[in-house]
Amino acid sequence: METPTATPVTQAATPAWLDTAEYPFTAHYLQTPAGRLHYLDEGRGEAIVFVHGTPTWSWLFRHQIKALRQHYRCIVPDHLGFGLSDKPTDWDYHPASHAANLAYLLDYLQLTQVTLVVHDFGGPIGLGFAAQHPKRISRLVVLNTWLWDTSTEPQARQADWLLHSWLGRWLYLGLNFSPRVLLKKGFADARQLTPAIHRHYLQPFARRSQRTGPWRLGQWLVRASDWYEARRQDLPRLASKPTLLVWAAHDPFFNEQHLGRWQALLPQARTVRLNCGHFLPEEKPAELTQVLDGFLAEMAPTSS
Repeated sequence: METPTATPVTQAATPAWLDTAEYPFTAHYLQTPAGRLHYLDEGRGEAIVFVHGTPTWSWLFRHQIKALRQHYRCIVPDHLGFGLSDKPTDWDYHPASHAANLAYLLDYLQLTQVTLVVHDFGGPIGLGFAAQHPKRISRLVVLNTWLWDTSTEPQARQADWLLHSWLGRWLYLGLNFSPRVLLKKGFADARQLTPAIHRHYLQPFARRSQRTGPWRLGQWLVRASDWYEARRQDLPRLASKPTLLVWAAHDPFFNEQHLGRWQALLPQARTVRLNCGHFLPEEKPAELTQVLDGFLAEMAPTSS
């Protein structure tokens, strides 16, 4: 692997549309072999790494970062193709490639012990890293996500058909379908997705050339199932880790059966349900932050 090198940050790196009062963080960049990766590094202390899914970015976790950086070091990357990171059009966007970028970042930051918080596609990405580097994980926090073969799930199969059709290409690349439509569908209380907040999920994909990430990553929902299954079989390596499952009870994409699978896969986990839709950090920011803070304070980290 190439030696990671930091890219200097200039004022030009802050886009005009970004509300810096709501997102008052310093931008950092790391040049990976596939492109420039944006990440946040806020606070000091034990490291917490937040791993987002699609079509979100580090903006999703802004409330948690502002609260937890008082006592912890919050590391929050934007995956390539998302947020303020580069958006290559010729990259594979496989979850394994994103997991490799996460490892690249944590190696660069020389982080040997982290608490991992994963959501949506961030589950396979973050847990893909964790299961292969269990000694670097101190705690796990799992928000609505999966890590198993999805090829038998009707909703996933329907999405797979769409994403590999001409219609899916047009919707995702032409109409910005993922943040414009699917994001809204994920909210149980649509009032929480105000126009100002929604704009911050739309703007990273303002141009057609910037929309490859959600489309290509989504194409792996079913077709990376062999990789998901391999990582699922690695999960016993994390059995000793203090683990928290925070589950959105009104998620249109993940249901109680999915939660039951997680409870079987991570029997050591404590479960907390929140009455909200898929995007917990956005819809129930205070409640999620309180749950995270309590878990971090109560559960001593482990590297075993």
